[in-house]
Amino acid sequence: MTGLNLFPIFMIGLLGGLHCIGMCGGIVSALSAAQAPRPFPVAVVAADAMSSGIQTAALDNALRVTAYNAGRIGSYAVAGALVGGLADGMRSFANLAVLQVGGYWLANLMLIVLGLYLMDAWRGLARLEAVGQILWRRVQPLMKFLLPMDNVGKAFALGGLWGWLPCGMVYSVLLTAMFSGSALSGALVMLAFGLGTLPAMLSLGLVGARLRMLAQKRKVRIVCGLIVLAFGVLGLVRAAGGLSGDISGGLLDVFCITPQAAGLHR
Repeated sequence: MTGLNLFPIFMIGLLGGLHCIGMCGGIVSALSAAQAPRPFPVAVVAADAMSSGIQTAALDNALRVTAYNAGRIGSYAVAGALVGGLADGMRSFANLAVLQVGGYWLANLMLIVLGLYLMDAWRGLARLEAVGQILWRRVQPLMKFLLPMDNVGKAFALGGLWGWLPCGMVYSVLLTAMFSGSALSGALVMLAFGLGTLPAMLSLGLVGARLRMLAQKRKVRIVCGLIVLAFGVLGLVRAAGGLSGDISGGLLDVFCITPQAAGLHR
């Protein structure tokens, strides 16, 4: 698996970032507000002291937001390694090549479903999120030990827990990780996806409400959803042999989740 093969996974995370804003916007906003600049006594306020205080608070906020996202992406990679290793462990019990090719088709179908989900055209993935609530109910109580989120360590740990929040978008990419062929490949798939979500989440921590308003605009959701849906359609057409030759075997594969991109071999 190469960095180029992981490009479509990264783009899915990037385009799906608007969904992350809706799912994680509250927690990131809470992180940003966890520590406000401390006021200085009026009698001793100086311009340089005020500037220093603001800069320190901004740096602290940036570190906590970064730590939170590092924990979140780390949990994605762990989940990818688990499901990828699970499929790899099935080699001695089943024809993994057949399972992987079938999983490749299913992964691209899930991209189509994800595109519809991002557009709010069909909320089928919400049913998967309901199933994920079973695990989340066991993880969620641990959050009370990490509040208030007033330091980098707590932010990192909270991100690690929050990464297990039921999310249809994460589940759709986990399916690709599951059939990637190994624990390492599964971890790389989810790492690429997590890095794709990072720009939106970092921006949310710094920009806040304005970015959430943009993510709620229907036109923005439709455009992002259509692009993700197109990834799935291209992948299915590619799998069916409808696109062949030098173009489909080279440049086109950059924009498709192909058997080669997922570490599969037919």
